[in-house]
Amino acid sequence: MANATAVAYVYKGVDSKGNKVEGEINGTNPALIKAQLRKQGIIANRVQKKPKPLFGGKKKVKPADIALFTRQMATMMKAGVPLVQSFDIVADGLDNQGVKELIFKIRDDVASGTAFADALRKHPLYFDELFCNLVASGEQSGALETMLDRIATYKEKTESLKAKIKKAMTYPIAVIVVAIVVTSILLIKVVPQFAETFSSFGADLPAFTQLVVGMSEWMQANWFIALITIIVGIGGTIEAKKRNRKVAEFFDRLVLKLPILGTITYNSIAARFARTLSTTFAAGVPLIDALKSVAGATGNSVYQEATLKVRDAVATGIPLNGALRSTGLYPIMLVQMAAIGEESGALDDMLAKAADFYEEAVDNMVDNLTTLLEPMIMAVLGILVGGLMIAMYLPIFQLGQVV
Repeated sequence: MANATAVAYVYKGVDSKGNKVEGEINGTNPALIKAQLRKQGIIANRVQKKPKPLFGGKKKVKPADIALFTRQMATMMKAGVPLVQSFDIVADGLDNQGVKELIFKIRDDVASGTAFADALRKHPLYFDELFCNLVASGEQSGALETMLDRIATYKEKTESLKAKIKKAMTYPIAVIVVAIVVTSILLIKVVPQFAETFSSFGADLPAFTQLVVGMSEWMQANWFIALITIIVGIGGTIEAKKRNRKVAEFFDRLVLKLPILGTITYNSIAARFARTLSTTFAAGVPLIDALKSVAGATGNSVYQEATLKVRDAVATGIPLNGALRSTGLYPIMLVQMAAIGEESGALDDMLAKAADFYEEAVDNMVDNLTTLLEPMIMAVLGILVGGLMIAMYLPIFQLGQVV
């Protein structure tokens, strides 16, 4: 019979000195938990499942949680703690109930005789093919703790890079959203007040003022339609990018051509390529198979297709650096580092150094972008708000000149 999944229980009882105690413990059923507590010198009077919170529930399992889990497992294994016991120790130190449940499921599978990599493959939403293949390689070579350490480093670097890219993208998007919201409020709430005053002037309004009043009237009549159109447009674009390869390729190419953001994306792709290939190649994965995993890790359909072409070229006997150079897409430095690595027999080390270089480049560019955008935010908002105010006061200025 398969082992039941452990869940959180709360208990109340007395210890060996007669003091009242209460706490939380993971187990499969109340009877086993009472037996476990008796071994600790606690007589449990009440054991029940931990009630679920009324609001919120368990948190989602994020990639950062998987990176932390991998690092902690690597630490436990290096310390000589048995694999199954490591799961319990790691889970007990986590607050995210969703991650705990995931770890307990993996632990139960491993305890029943399933290989660690096969247990991970049952959860493809959290552990991709690359992760599972690397763990399998570590199990087969008898160096699981070393492999987990490499995977943890790879996941931590990858998540750090993703956070930097998200920071770079979030800032300009936030500026655009704030500008749209401020402008909309002014057009819907403030401009109509001025328009009522202008109607009593009995004179023609300046062209700029007429334009702003016209925009205000349109916004008042159609703001809901405009809002729905924006939401549907953004949602439809995201879905189309997910489902249609040509649409995804169009937007991926567009991002690469954007000023500043395009360069950040370009460097991040180079960093992901080098980091993933370095990790997989160091793990003993054949270069052709490693390139297949790298293609999916680039995060850009243009470079995914290019990496697959590189794999096909390498399969025909062309050196990696020559295959990279032939695409015309990869940075010269990355190509040169690959060439040095192939000649010296230290390809994984050279690629790791290249990854460090491009990750640092992304970090510096994101910091520079943040510094550059701060005055631009003030300028954009100043132009929008100032322009609307000027449009509203122009008729008053003209009236003052007539008087």
